[in-house]
Amino acid sequence: MNTIYIMRKAIVAVAIGVGVSLTASAQRTINSDAKLKFDDVLELVSNRYVDTVDQDILIEDAIRGMMKDLDPHSEYYTAKEYKKMNEPLKGNFEGIGIQFNIIKDTITVVSPISGGPSEKLGIRSGDKIIKIEGESVASTGITSRDVVDQLRGDKGTEVTVTIFRKSGGKKTFDVTILRDEIPIFSVDASYMLTPEIGYIKVNRFAETTMDEFREGMAELRGEKMKHLVLDLRGNSGGYLKTAIHLADEFLDDKNLIVYTEGVSSPKREYFSTNKGNFEEGKLVVLIDEGSASASEIVSGAVQDWDRGLVIGRRSFGKGLVQGPFKLRDNSVLKLTTARYYTPTGRCIQRPYDEGVDEYRKEGKRRFDSGELFNKDSLEAHTPDSLKFYTPRKRLVYGGGGIWPDVFVPLDTSMRSDYLGDLISEGVLLQYTNEYIDANRAKIVERFETFEEFDEQFQIDDTFLEEFVAYAEKEGVERDEEGLETSDALIRNQLKARIAQGFWKTEGYFRVINQMSDEVQKAIAAIEDNTFKELKIAYK
Repeated sequence: MNTIYIMRKAIVAVAIGVGVSLTASAQRTINSDAKLKFDDVLELVSNRYVDTVDQDILIEDAIRGMMKDLDPHSEYYTAKEYKKMNEPLKGNFEGIGIQFNIIKDTITVVSPISGGPSEKLGIRSGDKIIKIEGESVASTGITSRDVVDQLRGDKGTEVTVTIFRKSGGKKTFDVTILRDEIPIFSVDASYMLTPEIGYIKVNRFAETTMDEFREGMAELRGEKMKHLVLDLRGNSGGYLKTAIHLADEFLDDKNLIVYTEGVSSPKREYFSTNKGNFEEGKLVVLIDEGSASASEIVSGAVQDWDRGLVIGRRSFGKGLVQGPFKLRDNSVLKLTTARYYTPTGRCIQRPYDEGVDEYRKEGKRRFDSGELFNKDSLEAHTPDSLKFYTPRKRLVYGGGGIWPDVFVPLDTSMRSDYLGDLISEGVLLQYTNEYIDANRAKIVERFETFEEFDEQFQIDDTFLEEFVAYAEKEGVERDEEGLETSDALIRNQLKARIAQGFWKTEGYFRVINQMSDEVQKAIAAIEDNTFKELKIAYK
């Protein structure tokens, strides 16, 4: 995934605590003259401006402008916007239950969501939705937002879609789907990396995350797991309470996990309990520039208590606490009220004194500066005020974000414009969907388990050539240099997408992680003397 895109995604993520009311907040004196001045301006514009204006829009724009000038994470939402933004953290939404992409201006099903109404009706990977309620949506310029608006709806309502499917001879048929509550999973994968090392990938900190995490842990323990790799790469945050519960899984009783503090928010501390389910065994937490907020709370606590090894690249640096304040029309002001601090006192938030626009260019700045590729000597460039020490006298750094114990540079050596075009044009996903559609029965009959598939199914030269020829027909010209550079990545992506078609998101990550430098470093660190050398505690 593009690094700058990950950073942008992290910017809009939130760490939402318990909702509070305006009357519950600390009261400060408001300049009455300034308030009256605002009212005067609004009245003048409404009554004297040359054209008719919508007063409601003026006020909403003024509020958004006010938030923009405060900090990068204070925002205003209409009631509808806030509900939609909150859905991934609530753990469900109401709709038909598909993951989709728009490929060649056509809605293409990537995967039906397990247990959802679409899966129950037999909709599958590679199906194309060409009509919704009898209206054509193929080659009409439809956007992802349009698809969401038309396919989501209240539980119990119906929508009829027309499906085009290639397998078994091209055919078109209508399906009437009864919308239902659709789960949004926050654990993408949980499986054994080695006979002793388990792996769990958490993509957000939602209401259902701990139930999913504990279910995954139970399965891994059933497979004799001794050590754990927790993957928080690209995880842009979520609920504070979930971050605290997850950190509590790894820490001894009464350890400080995080504290918050602000001018109008007295210091509040959050501690671990004696309920942790993985307080023994080696723990590795993977982070990168897309790991933000709640991810930084967990990795910061694990690092500060010398409980586990943090591997990857510096995290995003989102350490501002937002409280949602509901306004009289049910719109919501997501207002920054405090800052997060790790147990050693490190402020997670990186500076934003150059303004919001510059703050949002952080991904490009890190790329251009070389930070993503080389770990500079922190001691030489970090003032004493930003140096902190753990209980085992390990040096950790403040200044925004969590610095890993083991740095893994961003590897761009196998990337090329050719690979970028295959992905951005949707050709790779389109080809694998069609391959799955045409070969579903054979693959199901041949491979009973993922392990069998992984061992026996290879993207050989013949398969690759067929794909390259297909891509050329679809408008992505053959690029010998790009093909040579990205050969291994292209094969890895093809196999991963095919695995996803049969073993869902976990299948995808099980293949992708075989080429992940961070995952391989984690395995090596657990199996060698890294924990002992870096004074990381485990029982």
